[in-house]
Amino acid sequence: MPQLALLLSTLVWGATFPATKAALEEILPFSFLFLRFLLGTVLTLGIVLAAGRRLRLDRDVLRMSAIATVFLFLGYATQTVGLRYTTASNSAFITALYVVLVPLFLGRFQIRTWASAGLAVLGLWFLVDPTVSLNQGDLLSLVCAAAFATHICCLEAYTRRGDAVSLFGWQLVFVTLAMLPAMVIESPETVRFTPTAVLMVALIVTGVLATGAFAVQMWAQSIVPAQRVALIFSLEPAFAAWLAWYFLGEQLDQGGWLGSGLILVALLTECVGQESAGVAAQAGSPTVGTQGQEAWHKSSATPDG
Repeated sequence: MPQLALLLSTLVWGATFPATKAALEEILPFSFLFLRFLLGTVLTLGIVLAAGRRLRLDRDVLRMSAIATVFLFLGYATQTVGLRYTTASNSAFITALYVVLVPLFLGRFQIRTWASAGLAVLGLWFLVDPTVSLNQGDLLSLVCAAAFATHICCLEAYTRRGDAVSLFGWQLVFVTLAMLPAMVIESPETVRFTPTAVLMVALIVTGVLATGAFAVQMWAQSIVPAQRVALIFSLEPAFAAWLAWYFLGEQLDQGGWLGSGLILVALLTECVGQESAGVAAQAGSPTVGTQGQEAWHKSSATPDG
């Protein structure tokens, strides 16, 4: 169930690519990111308050939220700025290298994990067909991959240790606040904020649906090992390519279909035949999945924090 939920979340994030691409024709990058996270924050806080809860002001929760937010902001910022200097295909390929970086950062060297990661990277290469030459944008994309990999690693630990709902909410609050000065530096013109149909649809996809996908990730990472989460997320470029092919009429050649297939095979290689006990063992504890579920349910059941 958690892995299926992550697949659906990855599909939503794949949809954010064509939606964001269309929106950036009308609004500057950091302005769009600020609006996206502001909308997600307002909706999340509204739901939390409607449920009779509040976000915890516990020092540990705030500390973990702040640390995770640093990497979340760094990932989005470097990805956005990097796209100004490199191609979208290079950015997509390099960013998705978190599929390798996550198990490397966590020191998990199981043969199955690395075989799946290697197959996924090969599939990504065929899918996005990046150029071999490196430039400033590619280096920023690599920083982005490292930031998102670290964020995934943080969530595996933090969702099992603290109030997951508060951790989720505070990350949205902090990243929205961080985007505000970035937007001010960008100096957008007022006309850029005109609520056109394209912008509104993009904000619904990124600010509403993607925020829900982030909430699902928070829940799932209390159960699923981080390296498997990263592998599932490697399907994001494939989903983006399929959706762009279907809705925007973009071309998807044989290499794209081959690469998509290889990523799916990589995911099946990692997931098929793994029992729940084996999944828990990969996360470093025989009961980590159960503990994660208990931590999430406990945090969700606390009325006032």
